[in-house]
Amino acid sequence: MGGDILSQILILLAGSVAVLVLVRRFALPPVLGYLVVGMILGPHALGLASDAEAVQLLAEIGVVFLVFTLGLEFSLARMIAMKREVLGIGSLQMVVTTAAFGGAAWAFGVDPAVAIVLGGALAMSSTAIVVRQLGEQLEINRTHSRLAVGILLFQDLAFAPLLALATSIGAATDVLNPAWLLGMVGRAVLALLIVLALGRWAFRPLFREIARYRSSETFTLTVLFVALSSAWATHALGMSMALGAFLAGMLLSETEFRHQTEAVIKPFQDILLGLFFVSVGMLLDLRLLLLQLPLVLVLLATLLAVKAAVIFGIVRQFVRNNRKALRTGIVICMGGEFGFALLLLLLKGRMVDAGLVQALLTTVALSMLLGPLIVRYNKRIADFLLRRRKPDTSEVALETAATRELAKREHVMICGFGRVGQNLARVLEKRGFEYIAIDLDPFRVRDARQAGDPVVYGDAAHPEVLQALGLEHASVVVVSFGAADTALRIVRAVRRLRDDVPILVRTEDDSRLDSLQAAGATEIVPEIFETSLSLVSHVLLFLNVPARDVLETTEDIRHDRYAILRSVFRRRDARSLEDNEHALRQQLRTVVLPPGATSVGRTIGELGMDKGKVVVTALRREGIVGRDPEPTTRLREGDVLVLWGTPEDLEQGENRLLMG
Repeated sequence: MGGDILSQILILLAGSVAVLVLVRRFALPPVLGYLVVGMILGPHALGLASDAEAVQLLAEIGVVFLVFTLGLEFSLARMIAMKREVLGIGSLQMVVTTAAFGGAAWAFGVDPAVAIVLGGALAMSSTAIVVRQLGEQLEINRTHSRLAVGILLFQDLAFAPLLALATSIGAATDVLNPAWLLGMVGRAVLALLIVLALGRWAFRPLFREIARYRSSETFTLTVLFVALSSAWATHALGMSMALGAFLAGMLLSETEFRHQTEAVIKPFQDILLGLFFVSVGMLLDLRLLLLQLPLVLVLLATLLAVKAAVIFGIVRQFVRNNRKALRTGIVICMGGEFGFALLLLLLKGRMVDAGLVQALLTTVALSMLLGPLIVRYNKRIADFLLRRRKPDTSEVALETAATRELAKREHVMICGFGRVGQNLARVLEKRGFEYIAIDLDPFRVRDARQAGDPVVYGDAAHPEVLQALGLEHASVVVVSFGAADTALRIVRAVRRLRDDVPILVRTEDDSRLDSLQAAGATEIVPEIFETSLSLVSHVLLFLNVPARDVLETTEDIRHDRYAILRSVFRRRDARSLEDNEHALRQQLRTVVLPPGATSVGRTIGELGMDKGKVVVTALRREGIVGRDPEPTTRLREGDVLVLWGTPEDLEQGENRLLMG
């Protein structure tokens, strides 16, 4: 069984890699790629991954992590402030949409209780798709997104009673009686109190204790335990797992561990959530879609239009803005994973005509397949429907317009807005210089833009991005990414567009110093060398060396490209770099001349050590060190030579000294 599950996952992962490459190439949402993988490899198409249940558990955990991360973006105070969105708009959306679809089913002869479940299933929307796509678009904190999240949260709350109702119908027990309703409300309140109690009296002390040990592994395991245990607690009480995960994330957002928690959970979330979207795609039956294409298209258009219209009408009563209300309706109009669960339960229990349920399942799956595109282009769709002609005056549009105007003026371009980039930006700002920053961390970009900083999401190694942000008007380009390979790609991209602009590069070490210089970097600042220079300056000042001499010494070292600082001893067990393009692999090595060494009695010049790839930088004899020994120096037994070169050349030089 374990091997079957592993083989299923391997097939799906391989397909995901192949499809996602194409999806990224055409700038489409990744979620769409996962859905297509499931659809193609699933039991209704190629059949290479025929067991949807094999990945269902991992997929559900992926949704738990996603909603847990969403909870980290909220706080308890913010949730209380959102009570209107969650309880007001969310409850109205569920009631009205369920009544609309359920009433239509009842009109066609479906039993009233079953019609309620059917209507509730179609009223559900995909939390995973909506939140993931809005997050990628940096819209998660916009008005329409906040309203959408409030509606989704109430849908999660409503799933529990709908699930219990469907189960009761299948068991032919009395439903919708006061005792049953009271029990559902009681379990919901109990679940909320349990998670809130854990958050206040357990989570914060637990994380403080774990943080004392400074162990990333222990911290990661604790985060996983908290997310999954909270999900289990609400699930055990008949609620959705997503609700417990969201509450846990929301409570942790109040602590100082929020950002580290978000960082460690993201890799698990991305992988498992991908499997969730794949499992959804596996439910889409292409053959049934072709056979029932006219019916499915009508149902799809009805589902999207009715939900969007209902949500628009409700939101419009709370928000006096047609565009925001319509964008909220467009974002939420697709079907959802909880709707799938309810429809499958109806299908298995034979509570309604199987043909109708199959058509509805296909409709919901198709709506989720279109969901990422609908969310991505919600603004354009809303503008088209409203026949919007006047200029966009939204907050995002104003920020974008301001950035475009800034790009037309002289400015400093900062590639990378981490700690170094932000520190530079603050100094430039204080001195009155304008700048534009580029970064690939969407959360950092979102926070910076909210703070009013001109930061743009994008890859600075793409010439199109550089041109769009006004490289032609940049007075200086600063590359503050620590990774030397990333910096090298950016320098090459800048030089393809402009030869005259100064490029300053910050790197963590000296690994690609020569490559960066060859690519066109004007100045390179390796952190490790600058730290050494700072230490040297302080030591010399404490030794009463005049400040002018200290400054002259450090400037000379910089002028020589840190040559004196690149001669260092390395650990013998350190792995040597095998990449031939890795420029600065030179290091120091000491060689003691033993009795019988062929080099004893010969001069350095006779050995050719003074003109080869290996340089003798020093010779130590009887405790006295001589720097840069002359080629005529004759070697003796017990001499210690300090050699400098690449690991390969040092091996050859040492062999020449010892064995000739």
